[in-house]
Amino acid sequence: MSKHEILVKLKVTRKRNNLLKTHIRLMPLEWGYNQENGPEKWPHTYPEAAGTRQSPIDIKPVDLKTLNSNRKLSWKYIPEHTNEVSNPGYCWKVSVDGRGSELSGGPLEGTYVLEQFHCHWGKTNNEGSEHTINGKKFAGELHLVHWNSTKYSSFEAAAKHSDGLAVLGVFLKPGKKHMELDKIVNQLSKIQYRGESAKILVPINPGALLPEDSGYYTYQGSLTTPPCSECVIWIVFKEPVDISQEQLEAFRSLRCYSSEDICPCDEFKGFVKTNFRPTLPLGQREVKECRQ
Repeated sequence: MSKHEILVKLKVTRKRNNLLKTHIRLMPLEWGYNQENGPEKWPHTYPEAAGTRQSPIDIKPVDLKTLNSNRKLSWKYIPEHTNEVSNPGYCWKVSVDGRGSELSGGPLEGTYVLEQFHCHWGKTNNEGSEHTINGKKFAGELHLVHWNSTKYSSFEAAAKHSDGLAVLGVFLKPGKKHMELDKIVNQLSKIQYRGESAKILVPINPGALLPEDSGYYTYQGSLTTPPCSECVIWIVFKEPVDISQEQLEAFRSLRCYSSEDICPCDEFKGFVKTNFRPTLPLGQREVKECRQ
């Protein structure tokens, strides 16, 4: 093979490799919230997403049964155990060392420990929450994800059972700046792209993210992201908490692709503008109300 032929072959190989890399980079995420990989497509890959106990739901407060429990819902968190905030490509998420944390009482049997917390939001302030109340949507919804440490040995083991996880849902509405959330917002510039993470510099108190003196709704449901496992006892607080417009815009500035990837040509131009799953039928399930 002549030197010229070798050079031509190398150029062809490089061109083929570059085309392959471009194709890989342009491939959509396995799941997401745009037209190509959004919630309506999830059941094709994750069959449990088509189940009968899926979340979120529209909560209709009229004629709800009251939760009969003498055990008040209680929680304890250790701010110093919030480790880092990351961008998994569809939200921001704070990972937690759950040692010493406790969620118990109310509809829960046993003690649940905190695993992580994250947020959902919309492209405008008129949508963004996953749960709705009589059809009313909020600008966002925080989720504090716990697992049953009384019965199971790990988060992964707990997620295989209907009583394995407990998630606290907190509605967000536009208003004054939320000082505890601002500790997260101040780190978002470091995790603009998918796969990036940043250490929590100032300890975050998850308890300060919860509304004061609020009752809640509770029901049996699922994770709202794939694999949508039906393993969650939901506790959705009635009262929303305030978040500023600037904080909401900081959420919407995150990107769903990594810094090495080509920006996907979706309707959101690669930004995480909308990351909530639409509500699903309640079916035969029962929602209970607790005035706390």
